[in-house]
Amino acid sequence: MGGGAVGGQARRRRGGPRGSRLAAAPGPHPRWTAGETEAGVDLCGHPLSRCRPGGAMKVLLLTGLGALFFAYYWDDNFNPASLQGARVLLTGASAGVGEELAYHYARLGSHLVLTAHTEALLQKVVGNCRKLGAPKVFYIAADMASPEVPGRVVQFALDKLGGLDYLVLNHLGSAPAGTRARSAQATRWLLQVNFLSYVQLTSLALPSLTDSRGSLVVVSSLLGRVPTSFSSPYSAAKFALDGFFGSLRRELDVQDVNVAITMCVLGLRDRAEAAEGVRGVTRARAAPGPKAALAVIRGGATRASGVFYPWRFRLLCLLRGWLPRPRAWFIRQELNVTAAPAAA
Repeated sequence: MGGGAVGGQARRRRGGPRGSRLAAAPGPHPRWTAGETEAGVDLCGHPLSRCRPGGAMKVLLLTGLGALFFAYYWDDNFNPASLQGARVLLTGASAGVGEELAYHYARLGSHLVLTAHTEALLQKVVGNCRKLGAPKVFYIAADMASPEVPGRVVQFALDKLGGLDYLVLNHLGSAPAGTRARSAQATRWLLQVNFLSYVQLTSLALPSLTDSRGSLVVVSSLLGRVPTSFSSPYSAAKFALDGFFGSLRRELDVQDVNVAITMCVLGLRDRAEAAEGVRGVTRARAAPGPKAALAVIRGGATRASGVFYPWRFRLLCLLRGWLPRPRAWFIRQELNVTAAPAAA
């Protein structure tokens, strides 16, 4: 019996009671390193992960942003056939994104009225649009710095097309980059071209767009969302566009007017004038005109509220809310100057 009892005790010592393998070992608790918790170890006390909580939050944030952008671009119901026969008034159509917009609309079979400052360039674009298959193409040379011009342009488009389905506002005036452009005279000129003419064209075309349940497509700039150096008058005009059309969108919603407004946030224009204006000042690269133009057309045709091209501009606009006043060192990374010159 004694031997049996001893054997039984030995077996109990080896096996122990059921579940004893999961019981905590006597003695002090193990010491956890920074970023580890008791839940982050296996049964033998080995850490399952050495990731810090901050790192996990970064992963979750990046995953969420990735899902947001994926959902944004995946939800695309663009139907090219919807633009066949559409009546489009396009401003700033002689070069850059505006020229590419004209070519895309021509390929899709839209009826066009094109306007820009230089008649010779407009004639070239009109000829190319006809070769690309546009059923109707008309043009009118116009200088938007003159307050009486927008009325003539809209009336010309209504006479030629019988109405409007799309008003695409793309024209711009850009004074040379630098502090010399901050004079009152230059600012007044920029506001007329880049803001007040947009308001005039919109007010005059809105009755026709209301009848056709059409769309307003406003080609703006990142500088209308995120201010940057050496562009204060231009940026002011672009911020004004964002405020005006954002407010107008709400007014139309309240009045149950079925006119869509699509704000397009683009980067540096792919045209010689824009590139020359910032030469030697910024390291930013121009967005490819054809791709940017196609993004604008897709946004307008799907009645999207906003278009960002390149897509990272949406993230930059979000970051501005978190970092409203970036440090001068950070800003200078995009500039070829070491300090801001005195105001002129």
